[in-house]
Amino acid sequence: MKQIKIFIICTLVGTFTFSSCTEDFLHVESTTQLYVSDYYKTEARIFEALVAAYDPLTWFDYAWGQFTHIGLVSDVMADDVYVGGADPNDQQQLHLMSNYAALPTLVASGLWTTFYSGVNRANIVIQYMDNVTDISDANKKRYLAEAKVLRSFYYNWLWKLWGNIPYYETNLTAPYIKSQNTANEVYEGIIASLEDAIANGDLPMKATSAWSGRVTKAMACMLYTEVVMYQKDNSKYSTALGYMEEIINSGQYSLVENFADIWEEAGEWSNESIFEINYFSNNGTRSWGNPLSDGGSVYPKLIGINNLGGSSDYAPGWGFETVRAETYAMYDANDERRDGGILNFAAYATSTGATYAPRYQDEGYFLKKYIARADGNANHSADGDMNYSNNFRVYRYAETLLYAAELGSSNAQAYLDEVRDRAGLGSIPANLDNILQERRLEFVGEGKRYWDLIRTDRAATVLVPNLYRTNTWSPSKKYLPIPQSEIDAAQGTLTQNNY
Repeated sequence: MKQIKIFIICTLVGTFTFSSCTEDFLHVESTTQLYVSDYYKTEARIFEALVAAYDPLTWFDYAWGQFTHIGLVSDVMADDVYVGGADPNDQQQLHLMSNYAALPTLVASGLWTTFYSGVNRANIVIQYMDNVTDISDANKKRYLAEAKVLRSFYYNWLWKLWGNIPYYETNLTAPYIKSQNTANEVYEGIIASLEDAIANGDLPMKATSAWSGRVTKAMACMLYTEVVMYQKDNSKYSTALGYMEEIINSGQYSLVENFADIWEEAGEWSNESIFEINYFSNNGTRSWGNPLSDGGSVYPKLIGINNLGGSSDYAPGWGFETVRAETYAMYDANDERRDGGILNFAAYATSTGATYAPRYQDEGYFLKKYIARADGNANHSADGDMNYSNNFRVYRYAETLLYAAELGSSNAQAYLDEVRDRAGLGSIPANLDNILQERRLEFVGEGKRYWDLIRTDRAATVLVPNLYRTNTWSPSKKYLPIPQSEIDAAQGTLTQNNY
């Protein structure tokens, strides 16, 4: 079911971190007549702040002048897709990141601003909750837990991309400067917040359909497991496994029978969905002039098929994130995930007569999971390109099963078999190599592969030169260069990563 996201008109009256803030980040009525501590005194107002903390999730595809979809940014640094577009200068920062040659002036800096926007907004909920006098204990616990999980989600991405970052749990005051934390310190902060939220937040295992898109215990447990495994903190593996088993044993999630159905609008918030980022086209108001408004996503257009003609299924796009021919070829011919998740245009053209004009790094394969559908931006109210209704699936139950198998569950073989059975494949031994390969097959184009290669110490041997990549990944490439604008604004408190 498509959920219409709540829209808030400027409930946040406060300050934003660092000088990456611009005057149009939030419209402030008056900083002299209304103070944050005076505003957040009712449940209705603190709930407004909580909804506002969710809002930056929808900016992941485009904000601050960059295309920065988190799946795209992750996957172009791995080995399943190319950047695509018109040429190497089209979204140059993505091409440089793909070649492990990013620069402080050419990197996914928009994500830095987006993630710290989310941190700021989540902190407001936590910081001012004690001022609220008309809220039940149950709602107070839940709102705080949601804010802590959201903050951890934003920090998780900052941590994975940049490692040594400023970490804070109370919003900064003038001059808005915070010393840099080590990656390990950031990890400890994320984990502590998640452990508190999971243990004390009374989060439901699954949201009701009316509240699809809110943080749940299952989502928090998935985030916890992702963070612990990326850190390779085996002291917490048993806890992570327990969380995965709890999700599985709850009986509230299951695999969708037909893999291809997951990616259609009717497949949003299915029994397999643990967490999605909501987008909607109906009356969607996002525009190039106002990309932070509510509505749809530009990502389907970005990765859509250039100059597409003769198709009643898909809308044309700009040809980014093309799938490598080697990726399509790695699947067994009987694997339903191959043609359920990847469009083989030659085969599609044979059956439909469709045509298109190839762009840079195009080998004839497209990410069917998210390419623009025909009428996918129906009834938009602003720019059509910005208002496609495809939700981004962040965590799926298939990943729960594979995490549990990887963490050594006594049911590992059954969990792996369940994922493969849905794909139309037979059983294989549930060893680490097979489980990791299954993750690759299952999650092509979902932003998982790059981080899996790093956390399993395989990146340096797998991420090597190819037809378009000239550099080899090395441990020094684990963390991107911190955006130069942030280095300059930090007045000497940020040390650039040795990239």
